[in-house]
Amino acid sequence: MTKSKSILFWVLAFLITAASAIYQRMTGPTYPISGSTKFEGRTITYKFERSHSINSDCIVKVKTGDAGIRGYLYWKRYKFDKKFTEVEMTGNDTLVASLSKQPMAGKLQYMVRLYKGEKNLILPEDQSPVIRFKGDVPAWILIPHVLAMFLSMLFGARAAFELFSKQPKLRFYTLWTIVILFVGGFIFGPIMQYYAFGDAWTGIPFGYDLTDNKTLIAMIGWLVAFFMLKKSKNPKHWVLFAAILMFIVYLIPHSALGSEYDYSKAKQEQVK
Repeated sequence: MTKSKSILFWVLAFLITAASAIYQRMTGPTYPISGSTKFEGRTITYKFERSHSINSDCIVKVKTGDAGIRGYLYWKRYKFDKKFTEVEMTGNDTLVASLSKQPMAGKLQYMVRLYKGEKNLILPEDQSPVIRFKGDVPAWILIPHVLAMFLSMLFGARAAFELFSKQPKLRFYTLWTIVILFVGGFIFGPIMQYYAFGDAWTGIPFGYDLTDNKTLIAMIGWLVAFFMLKKSKNPKHWVLFAAILMFIVYLIPHSALGSEYDYSKAKQEQVK
């Protein structure tokens, strides 16, 4: 393979990986909900967090640019409370209130209602955000995990492009994809999960966390491809299968169906 062709394959693999990572992040349930809208002649801007540390309250801010606009924050414990708790927001051109910090994986559903005269506006207008609280993950765990998961996708995509080579190094790229994916998803991943939510693994057979399960599925795909490199008459098909499978599961939003604190169990324990 020529050097220019190899560089092209790496560039294409990087672009696919970067696009996949951005899409996964922006469509995930932890990505903030932000926007702007008009209300009584003013432009209202907001940014509602959907992930926060268990070590502090989450501050909710809405910029109104009008001291005459009043605001109230409404929140309830997700899948537990039936009614919202009302909190009056303070401030002049920027209204502020806070969501009380929750246990690991505790979730709160919330929204803001603005008033001016007889008019009112609910923010966000199309959905009530759900915020999940998490423990702080040390950088020495978080950085290697994120880097390894990115590199595993990069090498997986590069393995797919290797199919267009006259003498493809399928074993080399497949093996490196497996090694890097194992380090990121099965060593640093569970450690990070434990720091953040108190459980090392919440996928099959212990739960339905899509982040853990999609990592498991991707690993199985590459292990099958590696095994079939010697067993199959058409090993390229298996590498392509593993690469496509990995790409599909990586499109699943990060943290979907993730850990959730069970408020009902906590209440039962308090009664005992």
